[in-house]
Amino acid sequence: METLNVRLGDRSYPIHIGRGLLDDADLLAPFIPHGRVAVVTNDIVAPLYLRRLTDALARVGVEAVAVVLPDGEENKNWRNLNRIFDEVLEARCERSTPLVALGGGVVGDMTGFAAACYQRGVPFVQIPTTLLAQVDSSVGGKTAINHPGGKNMIGAFYQPRVVVADPGVLDTLPDRELRSGLAEVVKYALIRDFAFLEWLEIHLDDLLKRDPDALEYAIFRACLNKAEIVAADEREAGERVLLNLGHTFAHAIETGVGYGVWSHGEAVSAGCVLAAEVSRRAGWISDDDFRRVEDLFLRAGTPVFGPKGIKAEYLVELMRRDKKVEDGKIRLVLLKALGDAFVSDAVAPSELARVFEARTFRA
Repeated sequence: METLNVRLGDRSYPIHIGRGLLDDADLLAPFIPHGRVAVVTNDIVAPLYLRRLTDALARVGVEAVAVVLPDGEENKNWRNLNRIFDEVLEARCERSTPLVALGGGVVGDMTGFAAACYQRGVPFVQIPTTLLAQVDSSVGGKTAINHPGGKNMIGAFYQPRVVVADPGVLDTLPDRELRSGLAEVVKYALIRDFAFLEWLEIHLDDLLKRDPDALEYAIFRACLNKAEIVAADEREAGERVLLNLGHTFAHAIETGVGYGVWSHGEAVSAGCVLAAEVSRRAGWISDDDFRRVEDLFLRAGTPVFGPKGIKAEYLVELMRRDKKVEDGKIRLVLLKALGDAFVSDAVAPSELARVFEARTFRA
């Protein structure tokens, strides 16, 4: 087991990474003061891992109430958030009862938002079961639901008490979801970790083959990067914005095509390549650098073009609703060099439309 710490003073918390940790409820017990939790999961994960978790909790004397939501980004909404509230109220969960997220990014985001709101805040635990959630969304305290007008527009910063990432659960992860997670892994390398980028260029095939050592190292390295950034800038007032490389494009794509049509990782993949293309056109990175970025995502099997059938102007309009917009200007995370990202509001909307038009999906 590897353990990292997100250093936020009295709200600091550990990230435990290791195979078999789903069965180690001793890691959770210190955060369950009165022997009762509510486990929020979905109808895909529940048949695979819910019983295993509740059995582990029972061995340390913890009773678990289960809330099973429908799977999918399209279900990350008010209706299902309220379903969590309905079921924990029905079960008479108290202010001391932790909400445990067992699932991917959608489950984690919704459970965290519910924990932030229920009885004005209850403890929150993350047990991520997808690669994307293990390397990114389970760490950092961003919680939210979607709105028809934009992704993750309604939410709160609310940190978990502990994150337990068991790479063993990725054995059942569909290939598409594994590849989506790899897009977020590559993102970390591009924004601030060139040595990790070089490692990925060598070991990407090992990750696609689900090599246990490679997966555990990639999860650790991504979480290390995120833990450092979150500790320095919890609420995205500065450096944390860099974690959004590709995301302004990605959120517009996800909203534009309809939630759930593209996975988040697929949209991030296309978004990172679009950001690299803007950076290349501006002269910040070379053609060779751009090809290295594009090649990594091609090898990962994730999109390197934007969606077809949607007008570029509409996608740019969706980008104007992004949470990073300031004084009406679209703020993008771009690449000064590979492994060195920065924020710019100097790219005109007309140029963004041209980039979308040039990089439209043609397959």
